[in-house]
Amino acid sequence: MKNFALIGAGGYIAPRHMQAIKDTGNNLIAAYDVNDSVGAIDSRFPDVPFFTTFEEFVDYLHDKQVDFVSIATPNYMHKYHIKYALRKGANVICEKPLVLDPADIDEIAQVEKETGKKVFTVLQLRTHQAIIALRDKIKAAPAKMYDISLSYFTSRGPWYHKSWKADVRKSGGLANNIGIHFYDMLVWIFGDVTKNELIANEPDYMSGKLELENAKIDWVLSVDRHRLPQQAKDAGKSTFRSIKIDGEEFEFSEGFTDLHTIVYKEIMAGRGFGLDDARVGIKIVSDLRKS
Repeated sequence: MKNFALIGAGGYIAPRHMQAIKDTGNNLIAAYDVNDSVGAIDSRFPDVPFFTTFEEFVDYLHDKQVDFVSIATPNYMHKYHIKYALRKGANVICEKPLVLDPADIDEIAQVEKETGKKVFTVLQLRTHQAIIALRDKIKAAPAKMYDISLSYFTSRGPWYHKSWKADVRKSGGLANNIGIHFYDMLVWIFGDVTKNELIANEPDYMSGKLELENAKIDWVLSVDRHRLPQQAKDAGKSTFRSIKIDGEEFEFSEGFTDLHTIVYKEIMAGRGFGLDDARVGIKIVSDLRKS
């Protein structure tokens, strides 16, 4: 049993980290968030000390043995919380996107070297069985150039544009918020980036072209419910996700429930995805932002 601390316990994704800590038989010894809406803790670690200031959290952990710190804070805070955890003497499991810029990865790599501790990130699509099977199929087939279309539409209300997610300086933009895990997945399957072109860039809509060693990808992302395809509207759905490979739909809509737990199990087994794994996705979205 390892001792975990959680930074960002009030966020949307935090319950998945709590559940993964519990599912892997580990112990949560402290949790922190500026937001006190953290009732999700009660069904998992009802007695864990909780703090709403970082100073209290740090002070409480001062003389405690912490093996891992899980980080689920807003994107722009990740780098600073990762550095704190490493210097505390803990390994890190950080939600994606790991950081906003490739240069941040280099900074963190230096702190890893200084402390001897490791940073892992949550690239959970790489653990999805349908995606693993697709990768195996592509790797076994004769080399060719695949034509891919990626569409991801999800509905966000007016709150989104008032939140840190809509501030490019804090989130890295729409491509970071909802696109980065798809970019990572496609590079993992189809090879390194050869071209990265931004076509449209609006606060709630982006599109572009991404060329990889073995694929040409047209992609579109949106958080505007009015842009939902008609078939999603007719079905009463608020999200539409589609990947077509040479015109054929790739189905992977099921099997997402326990992926964080699988990621944690891999890390506990001495594997997991580190800084180098995160770099390619970070570079893609960073280049889009700069263009």
